[in-house]
Amino acid sequence: MPRSTLSPPYPRESITGLVLAGGMARRMGGEDKGLVELAGRPMVEHVLDALRPQVGAVLVNANRNLDRYSAYGHPVIADTLEGYMGPLAGVLSALQHVATEFLVTVPCDAPLVARDLVDRLYHACIAADADLAVATDGQRQQPVFLLLRAGVAPALAAYLGGGGRKIDTWFGQMRVAEADFSDEPDTFVNVNDPDERQRIGARLLSTPGPR
Repeated sequence: MPRSTLSPPYPRESITGLVLAGGMARRMGGEDKGLVELAGRPMVEHVLDALRPQVGAVLVNANRNLDRYSAYGHPVIADTLEGYMGPLAGVLSALQHVATEFLVTVPCDAPLVARDLVDRLYHACIAADADLAVATDGQRQQPVFLLLRAGVAPALAAYLGGGGRKIDTWFGQMRVAEADFSDEPDTFVNVNDPDERQRIGARLLSTPGPR
């Protein structure tokens, strides 16, 4: 049974959503993954459709094609650290701009995001009085599906400033809660290559509308 049927409403307006689209996408031949067409639409549109109803505001982290991402009507935040330093750099840039208490992150190549992703992450974080909550598929953490308190920004800046890059290493310095999505494994399907793009695109076309 989905967590959202068991828990009280969460404060949607106190959470900003972040779509991470700032990577180099080496496995997609260097294409900007968020703008790769999937089922007739840029992939980021599928992610935005799933995320918007769950949060009070949306940001996009991108380091190229900023004008195309801006056309979706949400602020676009580039990495403040140079050199494509990974998703944590995008998270830090967003944390430096949010006006809400929480930030939730999703990657631009995950078009099947659960409709209760934010609900479950929020309640896991609050129940454990944690700094952040990370989604798991029942076997392992999915570290770019995160809900963080905005107050972790100084700790993240210090970690990156000290040369840290790995998300799991940074997690070791924080109070981390886990939210179980073993019943929603499709949330973590990544479109990372042409074959996966064809398979997921066909699935989306065969099941139009909200999942």
